[in-house]
Amino acid sequence: MQQWTCTQPGIFELQETEIPHRPHGFSLLRIKAIGICGTDIHAFAGNQPFFQYPRILGHELALEVVESDRFTAGELVTIIPYFNCQTCSACVQGKTNCCENIQVFGVHTDGGMREYIALEDRYILTGNGLTSDELALVEPLSIAAHGVRRGKIQAGEKVLVMGAGPIGLFTILMAKIQGANIDVAEPNPARLAFCEENLSVSSASQTTYQTVIDATGNKAAIESGFAKIAHGGQYILIGLQKEAISFIHPEFHKREATLMSSRNATIADFTYVMDLLRTQQIDVNPFIRHRFDWSTVGAEFQSIHEPERKIIKAIIQGKK
Repeated sequence: MQQWTCTQPGIFELQETEIPHRPHGFSLLRIKAIGICGTDIHAFAGNQPFFQYPRILGHELALEVVESDRFTAGELVTIIPYFNCQTCSACVQGKTNCCENIQVFGVHTDGGMREYIALEDRYILTGNGLTSDELALVEPLSIAAHGVRRGKIQAGEKVLVMGAGPIGLFTILMAKIQGANIDVAEPNPARLAFCEENLSVSSASQTTYQTVIDATGNKAAIESGFAKIAHGGQYILIGLQKEAISFIHPEFHKREATLMSSRNATIADFTYVMDLLRTQQIDVNPFIRHRFDWSTVGAEFQSIHEPERKIIKAIIQGKK
């Protein structure tokens, strides 16, 4: 089989290797579609935290069952790409998304930019009628759902989402499903126009918000968000920054504000998102603005992040 390996920042190599062996309790899966994540782009650029090279990227996946003792050959599935130990304090509490020993597929371990993978059955979720496009976007939608759930966002709540990349857009979508009133902070005119046209969300219209959610991962943006928290409000960091961030403690303290991180997602978030997709409360089609063939991965990644391409979400089609 073939696999794309990021051997060092800025370099993909197309390699030949053996189809993986399927141990007991695992299924052999064939890749049908791969969603391109900000993590993949940052890893390719060399600025992703918790990352080592060489690495096979890819964790937003739609797959077809090839061999399994639990699933039916030919059915479409997706995966929960956060491999957990089941024994640490976080896992015992059901917070497998922040396991102390977590291994994220495509980040800490080799991921899905290959023709076949063998994966433990407990991480596989049957598609039950969802399309390859929908299944490839379940994971990023679940990250957004987890952040909104962390904040216990309510109907009518004023929320500011900072950043209108894919995670920011999906966060807006999930908060709107909860009935929140959303504004967005986004300097890119094309992305702001997408928010207005597809999500009926406009640029920030007030000074402070009950909930501020960062989906940029940008140090300056994150630090600017502290001033946007209303008294008694909260700040949720979905975006990840590898440097130290700072804020003025008296300004934060006088608000009695809450600061929290939101990492990955749990099976409850995945199940929730898949139910929303099955009941057509989410339409993934407006978000998928680019598709590219398996053979062009190396070339496409050189420019996929460039603003002039206006890519919201890109999908790699599995090798045919």
